[in-house]
Amino acid sequence: MNSIVHPHARHTFALLLIGIVGCGETARLSTKAGTGPHPMLPAPTKTLIPTVKIATAVGWPAGAMPTPAAGLAVNAYARDLVHPRWVYVLPNGDVLVAETNRPPTEDPPLGVLRRWFVNRAFAKAGASMSSPNRITLLRDTDGDGVAETRSVFLQNLMSPFGMALVGETFYVANADAVVRFPYRSGDKQITAAPTKVTDLPGLPRNHHWTKSLVASKDGSKLYVGVGSNSNVAEHGMEIETDRAAILEIDAATGSRRLFASGLRNPVGIAWQPQSGVLWAVVNERDELGSDLVPDYLTSVREGAFYGWPYSYYGQHVDSRVQPPRPDLVAKAIPPDYALGSHVAPLGLTFYTGKLLPSRYANGALVGLHGSWNRDPPAGYKVVFVPFADGRPAGDIEDVLTDFLDTSGNARGRPVGVAVGKDGALLVADDVGDVIWRIAPK
Repeated sequence: MNSIVHPHARHTFALLLIGIVGCGETARLSTKAGTGPHPMLPAPTKTLIPTVKIATAVGWPAGAMPTPAAGLAVNAYARDLVHPRWVYVLPNGDVLVAETNRPPTEDPPLGVLRRWFVNRAFAKAGASMSSPNRITLLRDTDGDGVAETRSVFLQNLMSPFGMALVGETFYVANADAVVRFPYRSGDKQITAAPTKVTDLPGLPRNHHWTKSLVASKDGSKLYVGVGSNSNVAEHGMEIETDRAAILEIDAATGSRRLFASGLRNPVGIAWQPQSGVLWAVVNERDELGSDLVPDYLTSVREGAFYGWPYSYYGQHVDSRVQPPRPDLVAKAIPPDYALGSHVAPLGLTFYTGKLLPSRYANGALVGLHGSWNRDPPAGYKVVFVPFADGRPAGDIEDVLTDFLDTSGNARGRPVGVAVGKDGALLVADDVGDVIWRIAPK
């Protein structure tokens, strides 16, 4: 769901006919019905023409901002960035922003008409620009909640996304490899050449290209989220090696192994502060109807299999996948918490600051980017899932909304979320080209 469309040749002419305005079935359930530990899972809806509902990216009009939850306020921490996708906060409070987009890829042959549609869809969603391939450093020198200075921290990268600092080593997850650089506190720019730690599944085809990254507490291991190369393996499983998975990498040697698999597109990954367990937000599959399949937030167990592509939400078999694998379906683990169908969760952080009200402590904050396969659209906001004793413990709540205007256009789309050194929540908006800052009113 992180991508706009999935290449199925049988839909080429139909997609061209419906153009960019959208067509197909509509949701019968509320978004809320597809949330929580026990979401509603209706029967799949299969149509000749998939539901296509893309919010046109228009940006923020002068003076307009998203709406925060009661008791909170929002301001622009930094504006005029170029497709900011991911945010990482250094120990000294500097904020790093990955300005990035998908790399050039070789997709299966689409034909002229299909390629035209795909290009138009990306343009409509505000995702058609070439990747800036840089990380920008923002610094709030006077503590007023607005970055006064910015500098190019790293450039000439390959669609960078995840970032992690371990001691004086700074790691970046490019679309095709994890690389490292030397870093000292206060550095505003790194000019050293990158050292490759390990290759990642990438080119020539890199359908879900984002590679998130976190380090273990002792820094000896790196964990990378790698999305699938398809919707439901329609191009065969041979191009899915080490994809739809979270990989564990030995930071010293670069050796890697599957940590968990069957996760179609695990973008945001983070350590839950109470339990120390790794959690992920995952974009589930498309073209089963507006009410299927819920995207989700889940703990990630070592060696576990979560179903993709053979089943969804545990052991609900996806009959489109051939040949079937009942042996793997029998092992599939259901996720912990549904976030709603086609909401496209990308950003994930757990709140460890002290600035926001205490009820946010240890809970999950998720950036819902919004997808293309639901009518009406869902997502396009930042939400909160309360936690207690390391587990979800309540209903999902809105934190930052109104990224869609009253006409259904996308003024912004939230992606990465991070907790600033002062405890404020920072949100990357890749359509508004803004980093939003949320703090108490």
